Amino acid sequence: MISMTQNYSPRSSRLRKPYTTRALDSLGVLALVLILTVALTGCSTEGKTVDANDADKNTTEAKKDAEDSDKKKEELPPVEVVRLGHGEIEAVLRFSTNLEAESEIQVFSQAARLVTGLQVEEGDRVRKGQVLVRLQDEEQRSELARIESQLAKANREYQRQQNLFAQELVSEQVMNDATYEVEQLKLALTDARRNLGYTEVKAPISGTITGRHVNLGDHITVNQHLFDLVDFNTIVARVYVPEKELVRLRTGQAARLFSASIGGEPRKGEVTRVAPIVDPQSGTVKVTVGIPAHLGLLPGMYVEVELVTDTRQDVLLVPKRAVIYDQNQAFLYRVKDDLTAERLRIEVLLEDREHLMPATGDDSPANLRPGDSIVIAGQAGLKDGIKVRLAGQAKDAETSSGEASSDEGSSDEATADEAMTEEPAAGEA
Repeated sequence: MISMTQNYSPRSSRLRKPYTTRALDSLGVLALVLILTVALTGCSTEGKTVDANDADKNTTEAKKDAEDSDKKKEELPPVEVVRLGHGEIEAVLRFSTNLEAESEIQVFSQAARLVTGLQVEEGDRVRKGQVLVRLQDEEQRSELARIESQLAKANREYQRQQNLFAQELVSEQVMNDATYEVEQLKLALTDARRNLGYTEVKAPISGTITGRHVNLGDHITVNQHLFDLVDFNTIVARVYVPEKELVRLRTGQAARLFSASIGGEPRKGEVTRVAPIVDPQSGTVKVTVGIPAHLGLLPGMYVEVELVTDTRQDVLLVPKRAVIYDQNQAFLYRVKDDLTAERLRIEVLLEDREHLMPATGDDSPANLRPGDSIVIAGQAGLKDGIKVRLAGQAKDAETSSGEASSDEGSSDEATADEAMTEEPAAGEA
């Protein structure tokens, strides 16, 4: 075994060793090239993957930032604002009442008789003293004629006794009896004429028949209600004003009346009387407002009455819908240029149906100025210093979410100007 190995090992070893080494060296180079190629390829792919991931991440973050910006704008409370301006305002006191006629009469019978003639109907205009209804009068006429005849006889007897008394042919007692007889018959004649007059029921005032409660042929009784008579020229509205407003009332003061039943323009009236006393139970003063005739207003109609106590021209006006009240104090919200809501307390000097006049100037609590943006809708849940979004701003924010921040600021300002409306003067509303 030993000799065999020694016979061929040296040569064969020298012959094969170079070939094996060269093969191994070639394989190593090839493997190294492959490894380097894979490594370079992997590095290149990894670099590209990292770059793509970074781009996707940046895009996602940009979208998220835009969405967050839109969401923040959407979360701001939306408000509607107007810009303050000047106008005319009237201070008024408002009341509700039913109209009534001062000359409203119920006509009653003064005798128990049979109705023989109706002279008027409901809606007829009558004059004072005009006959409304006639009653049976034969008995009264006969009685009147009888007394007139007796009086004529008594007068003749009186003249005869007077001549005899002048000649001292009759006593003074006889003369006194004749005088007494004439006087008694004159009284009876007066009663007879009055009773005959009761058979004609006449209008005590001029006006319009508004109710007839008797029919032809009825047998009426004494003090029976026959007619209702109203003078439409004496319609008034009586209102009861708190005593604290007494200093603002005066005779001749202008008044306006509104009626939902007939609509149209307000009817004009004026204060005709102010009661000189205060009702101790209600603490009010009765004020009577006179109304001219032919205005379409009727007794019993429900109306709203406005007493104009003061008028101001060219003053700063605040819409009433912008005002909120807290413990009898008036507040409003003013929107600054940076869309921050500022809560201000105001002092109300005058007010009408739609506007009020606040105290102005440096000494006033709010120091309001013309052109200030005042919240008129959405102020219920606001707080002082909170950021707000003007109505219509959300849509603009969505369309400009991809723009630069400077462009967004310009868009916001433009939207704010569009959302603000100019508050008209009271006379132009």
